[in-house]
Amino acid sequence: MKINRRDFITTTALAGTNLMLNSLDAFAHPVSQPAQAGYSLLVLATNWGFSGSWDEFCAKAKTAGYDGCEIWWPGDATERKKLFEALTRHNLKIGFLYGSGEKDFSKHETQFYQFLADAAATRPLYLNCHSGKDYFTADQKEKLINHSIKVSAQSGVPVYHETHRGRGLYSVPVTEELLRRVPGLRLTLDISHWCNVHESYLDDQAEAVNLALSRTDHIHARIGHPEGPQVNDPRAPEWEHALKTHFAWWDKVVAEKKQAGKQMTCLTEFGPIDYMPALPYTRQPVADQWAINVHMKDVLRNRYS
Repeated sequence: MKINRRDFITTTALAGTNLMLNSLDAFAHPVSQPAQAGYSLLVLATNWGFSGSWDEFCAKAKTAGYDGCEIWWPGDATERKKLFEALTRHNLKIGFLYGSGEKDFSKHETQFYQFLADAAATRPLYLNCHSGKDYFTADQKEKLINHSIKVSAQSGVPVYHETHRGRGLYSVPVTEELLRRVPGLRLTLDISHWCNVHESYLDDQAEAVNLALSRTDHIHARIGHPEGPQVNDPRAPEWEHALKTHFAWWDKVVAEKKQAGKQMTCLTEFGPIDYMPALPYTRQPVADQWAINVHMKDVLRNRYS
């Protein structure tokens, strides 16, 4: 019996569909740990890759079952007004993300401080900072972080600093040093970046990683691997080890929040192309970004609520 190449690819893809869709669901079972009073889980949506209006995005996020959104801080006042109107209309909470692209530290510092002042005044759930640049000195990074701690104390708005490539907390040892220098430093854990930076699942840096986990208040729930910050589809069976590793890290963070009776926030942040691999020539994404994020939301809620 002969089978042509197109039929072979189609048949193989269909045969693997059930396996692909079941891999992530293995983690959708509740973690058996009692939570102290005060614990809550909020799962937020990203508008990364969404091309519609604020109202269209908020409506889609609400329909999908999200508690709120994490949005890059809109610098334009008119856009901010439209965003807040949409958030109110759809009863969604908001966390803001920001990072300056300025390479000169003095200019970077000025922009960063202005963001903190303006955004904290709107009373969001939190401010998530892409703090500094990877090539800034430890003293410069510490200066930015210390100022953010003061803003947080004065405003009552939590301020987190994200573990992100190209930013101040781009690697495990750099972050470890700052965590020890600045006791008030709190993290947004996007540990997928560290897997990529160190080309590993960080087994040889467990002590430093555990310190970071103990200082984490917000999670960017994307699955990375040693060669990239995002797997093509976390539902696919070939990423089982990556899933187990990331959920083991996240489990530790959530366990601490449950024990302390504190709020836990998570952002489902699988991104569009070029974070999402694309087929050559056609630029077609190899998986559905929105569907993956919604699936991850449901898994997180089932596991950690």
